[in-house]
Amino acid sequence: MTKRKPTVLQSDVQSPSAILSLKVDADILDFCGHFSHFPLLPGVTQIDWALYYAVELLQVPSAFKGMEVIKFQEPILPDAIITLSLNWNEDTQKLVFKYSSVSDEHTTVHSSGKMKLGTPCD
Repeated sequence: MTKRKPTVLQSDVQSPSAILSLKVDADILDFCGHFSHFPLLPGVTQIDWALYYAVELLQVPSAFKGMEVIKFQEPILPDAIITLSLNWNEDTQKLVFKYSSVSDEHTTVHSSGKMKLGTPCD
């Protein structure tokens, strides 16, 4: 098991925003040991993916400068289909992200947050 990123099913990029549909494959390395009886996607992985896709798709600065707000509300389980929404604010240098899913016309927010980004020398 060496896979670290989900399968991107669809992406819609309209800078400074992006919406991705992701399959959180059960064979992602981050599920190992987190937890053996009830695997779930670690919060640090969710933050890492939000930053990774923002850098790749929105060309935001790559240096993580801190979190302002973070909420982990519902676990993300293996093989889940989720939506990652990204919004970049150039003026404040902040990235807002949200992981959500839809089931039976009900939207579940799994996690959301706001991180401060910058260049490595800031």
